Amino acid sequence: MDSQAGRPEAGEVDVQQKIDTSVPHSARIWNYWLGGKDNFAVDREAGDQYRQVFPGVVDVARASRQFLVRSITFLAGEAGVRQFLDVGTGLPTANNTHEVAQRIVPDARIVYVDSDPLVLVHARALLVSTAEGQTAYIDADLRDPAAVIAEAGRTLDFQQPIGLILSGVMGHVPDYETARSLTRQLLAPLPTGSYLSLNDGTSLISPEMQQAQDDYNDTGAAPYTLRSPEQIAGFFEGLEVVEPGVVPCPQWRPDDAVDTPADIDAFGGVGRKH
Repeated sequence: MDSQAGRPEAGEVDVQQKIDTSVPHSARIWNYWLGGKDNFAVDREAGDQYRQVFPGVVDVARASRQFLVRSITFLAGEAGVRQFLDVGTGLPTANNTHEVAQRIVPDARIVYVDSDPLVLVHARALLVSTAEGQTAYIDADLRDPAAVIAEAGRTLDFQQPIGLILSGVMGHVPDYETARSLTRQLLAPLPTGSYLSLNDGTSLISPEMQQAQDDYNDTGAAPYTLRSPEQIAGFFEGLEVVEPGVVPCPQWRPDDAVDTPADIDAFGGVGRKH
């Protein structure tokens, strides 16, 4: 925003013009389920329709966010990670990656990656770092790992461990082997002692979630693929999986903030690169 004239900068206007409010948008629906304000009527309608078929989806959204917070807390604390690469970050809500990490390690460095124009509009909200640390946002697509790594290298030191965050994003890559390959390509340049934190949706516990997801995918919005817990565990192949393993998100190192059912269609885990 041009603070002197009070008008959006040209680039910001271009981004805003790219935002399509005629079809539902997964990041905006997620924002709606989490109680945020960055959504439109089409998103709230789709979110309500999803919830009518599968009322537990709000618990899934909250469990995923709480898992993200606890895994970053582990990485920044017990694991001693000082750098984070959050790919497919989505819209800012409470307890974003840099906020959690920098509360523990004020000089932590965080790079957010997304290719969505709506997230671009909100990028400045993500760029509020501690004075000691550094937070950057890059416009890149997880389907182009080489570009992600090249841009992230401007902020992160690839000689030191990095926490790779893939939270609720790999379901947007429909083909499982492609999704696993992309994850391996993102991990490959990271040094020994780096970690992967990944969680995604399943349809193991609640068949209604698969029906709700199928209905949503039929709306014309970017589809999301629910996977089995075994497939989610497959993303960690070759890594040393941190206890308690790849489990329903509320069961991963729970704390007092966990307020969702223990068995839920969101599985996640953390793995260390040898």
